[in-house]
Amino acid sequence: MIKEAIILAGGFGTRLQEVIKDVPKPMAPINNIPFLDYLLKYLAHYGIKRVVLSVGYLSDKVIMHYGNSFEGMEIAYSVEEEPLGTGGGIRLAMQQCQSYDVLVLNGDSFFKIDLVSFANKHSDYIADASLALREVPNASRYGTITLSEFARISAFKEKSSHPKPGMINAGIYLLNHDTFIEETPSGKNFSIEKDFFEKKVDKINLHGFTYDGYFIDIGIPEDYKQAQHDFKTLKY
Repeated sequence: MIKEAIILAGGFGTRLQEVIKDVPKPMAPINNIPFLDYLLKYLAHYGIKRVVLSVGYLSDKVIMHYGNSFEGMEIAYSVEEEPLGTGGGIRLAMQQCQSYDVLVLNGDSFFKIDLVSFANKHSDYIADASLALREVPNASRYGTITLSEFARISAFKEKSSHPKPGMINAGIYLLNHDTFIEETPSGKNFSIEKDFFEKKVDKINLHGFTYDGYFIDIGIPEDYKQAQHDFKTLKY
């Protein structure tokens, strides 16, 4: 099972500024508990032993709050001195990881999937990178993904202005440590979605596995408000 994880926890939360201020987006309170707490409890449930928090904006608030442990998990920090994008942030944090494969989560979304199943599929297909996918009724906010046989990702499609269902990247990845380091630039600002997944789709063994669990992205006020209700019954 996967033992190390990276959480991207440096978001500005620009669209949430009208409802939260002075905290990075992953620290936005859900029923008076930081959103990041729910993600960490979720990882602890699946036996993750070490988490690297990739922080930037207001990083001191995250570090002061969590220190070096959370419910038995070791907490480490990868601090961006300047914005590195999702890809650059992950790469910097990856340098602190020792595992063969590393789990990566977006710090502003929650997708309830079986991480054991996800890890097993990633291993069975000998994937360089795996994405957890979710079918949503309106994919216009996200862009969509096309799968070919054997769960291989064949294409990424841009966001559409027309609301329609589609398969989306739900913000949970498994990345082979060495492949990601070898295929990405050091110290550069880049997007894991655009500059790694999309550009390397024909070069690396890239797979997507579909789950239908609960999903929410708190990046907009409407969904942030919805999370206040939904998380009252979240078991993590």
